[in-house]
Amino acid sequence: MLKEERFEIILKQLKVSNKVTFEELAKELLVSEDTVRRDIEILYKNGLLSKVRGGAILREKDPLSFSDRQTFLSDEKNIIALKAQQFLKDGMTVFMDGGTTVGKVVSYMPIDIQLRIITHNLSLVPLLQGYKNVELIILGGQFDFDLAINTGAITCNEASKYIADVFILSTCAIDENFGISSTSVKDLETKTAMLNASKKIITLAHQNKLRRTEAFKVCNVNDITVLITDLPGDSPELNSLRDSGIQIV
Repeated sequence: MLKEERFEIILKQLKVSNKVTFEELAKELLVSEDTVRRDIEILYKNGLLSKVRGGAILREKDPLSFSDRQTFLSDEKNIIALKAQQFLKDGMTVFMDGGTTVGKVVSYMPIDIQLRIITHNLSLVPLLQGYKNVELIILGGQFDFDLAINTGAITCNEASKYIADVFILSTCAIDENFGISSTSVKDLETKTAMLNASKKIITLAHQNKLRRTEAFKVCNVNDITVLITDLPGDSPELNSLRDSGIQIV
């Protein structure tokens, strides 16, 4: 079977089931899983699908609504959230961004951790109800139902009044040349306000966000301190970001 024929079958299968695995495709195409991985990599680089652990899914259509993203790539978000715990220490003031991955970070925090959390992410409120040693500050503004965050001038002005030890920054896209970018100008403005008021930037990005760009630039890669992904820290897929002088976890 020609490579182009395999591509067509892979993309047709994705349209039917929304997700494919290396094992299933290898059996269907009568080739090795390594061949399937190479095919997936080519289709991914051409923007025709998104890679996930063990296979591929239909390319994301950003911005997804908050409810859509709650169950999206759950395993990958768990990995990122667990890696992030080492950067949260008692006594810190922490900006937390919007997004469901940030919610996962909160879910894995020790119940007795002592933090001041400043956020525009209203979905964190119920998650933090049992954390007696967390001071939660909600930034005001206009609520965006799709993103489940407050946005606008009020949000940015209130954020600028604080100095955070750490900013937990979620990403729509990250590229070694174009930096971190967002799908929404309102999201961009809030991220920028928090960036400007933070000592350390911890960026969360699952592998589907790598080597991608969106319309609104947030910052350069070397403006962040740490990049946390669901990939192993020594993964070859992260090589293009290693020269930026950031810590990759």
